[in-house]
Amino acid sequence: MNNLPSKPSNMKMTPLSRRKFIAGAAATGAGLMFLPRTRLFGANAPSNRLNIALIGAAKRASAHYGTLKDENVIAVCDVDKNHLAKGMAQFPQAKAYEDWRKALDHPGIDAVLCCTPDHTHAFIANWALNRNYHIYMEKPLAITVQEARTVRDHWLGKKNKLATQVGMQRHAEPNFNRLRELIHDGAIGQLREVHAWGNRKFPKPGYLPATGPAPAHLNFDLWLGPSPEHPYNPGYFASDCLSWNMYWDFGIGQMGDMGSHTMDIVWNVIDAGLPTSIKSESPETFNPDVTPVFLTTSFMFPANTWRDKIRVTWHQGGSMPKSPSDWIDLNKISHGALFKGDKGFIVADFTSRLLIPFGGKADLTYFHPREEDKVLPDLGNFQKQWTSACKNGKPDDTACNFEYSANMIESMCLGLAAFRAKEELQYDGAAGRITNNEAANQFLTKPYRSGWTMNG
Repeated sequence: MNNLPSKPSNMKMTPLSRRKFIAGAAATGAGLMFLPRTRLFGANAPSNRLNIALIGAAKRASAHYGTLKDENVIAVCDVDKNHLAKGMAQFPQAKAYEDWRKALDHPGIDAVLCCTPDHTHAFIANWALNRNYHIYMEKPLAITVQEARTVRDHWLGKKNKLATQVGMQRHAEPNFNRLRELIHDGAIGQLREVHAWGNRKFPKPGYLPATGPAPAHLNFDLWLGPSPEHPYNPGYFASDCLSWNMYWDFGIGQMGDMGSHTMDIVWNVIDAGLPTSIKSESPETFNPDVTPVFLTTSFMFPANTWRDKIRVTWHQGGSMPKSPSDWIDLNKISHGALFKGDKGFIVADFTSRLLIPFGGKADLTYFHPREEDKVLPDLGNFQKQWTSACKNGKPDDTACNFEYSANMIESMCLGLAAFRAKEELQYDGAAGRITNNEAANQFLTKPYRSGWTMNG
């Protein structure tokens, strides 16, 4: 079992530094940069590059190759020799590793970019924080409430030194800023309720049976990592993360997969901390091995300085909110969000939005769009926002840092706890405890294999 934090998390809202988008991030060489272990001699000098360890070398990692080639990749790690070979072909000067625990102790590392399976994310993040490395972690940041709290609390003590980013790269779409502006500026009046949804369906029958030893190129024991023991089955590797992330020991299904991206549309707007109550409903027969396919989860978030308390509902696998109009078929939006105000609605996906004034008083005379010079600047390249923050002395200026992202995934994990508990849960976010059902606190963590710790 990992070492869990013993003290309550400080959940006081901090200034919205994550939205201080850096205009002209590409011009970071204009002044003195903050970069541990190096001295800087100009934007294009080798000494101005981050020394990066790439953990997880192929598949999703390939989306980062372009950004990484502007830096100095000194270590490449993967449990699959075939994937490791692909990474090494891109970065032939790096040292190859099979075990991420050893890779993280490679000398001279400044930063880590991690693309491993979900059940290792919080472990690698926390180990990297222990070594004072900047970290880019693919989503989800964690797969349990306690993992999210452990990583967040650890980073908060180092937020002025270490830049973090979670791979919700759709956040860089300009539509995220436009939605925030519209709702905060009053386009739909007072915000009353929010829905988000995703329509993916990947049912699984349960953990797969043994089929014999793993192929020679795969270290299956290291792939399992902190997960409890399971026999090898090639079905876990048939395609991408959708082959394994529905199983509780390896992921949290759509809550952590497309849920990380789609709930981010909402999270970027509502400035939430942690929910006070959570209720999940599903018609499925409970399968203890597999996360739910069809699910409706409602979270109640406290009021803040600009809005009242608010209910946010997540729908997956075919569950959908009611459309605001018979003219609009929400089912045509595979992953989207609906914001309901007292004067109208906004329907959105990652790249577009539709404003629907509603009611006799919704004449839009109350809405005054901001001046052009007050419009939020585009975030730009999502990965380079992180590499710039590693260097420019403003490590908290990333859009999806470990506080923003941990709060969101902790909330999503609480939705799964409510599903497993089969009742509405009351939650004390400061203490990290369910208060109305002591037994349900077991669902805030999970068992780990002996010898694996988050605090290495």
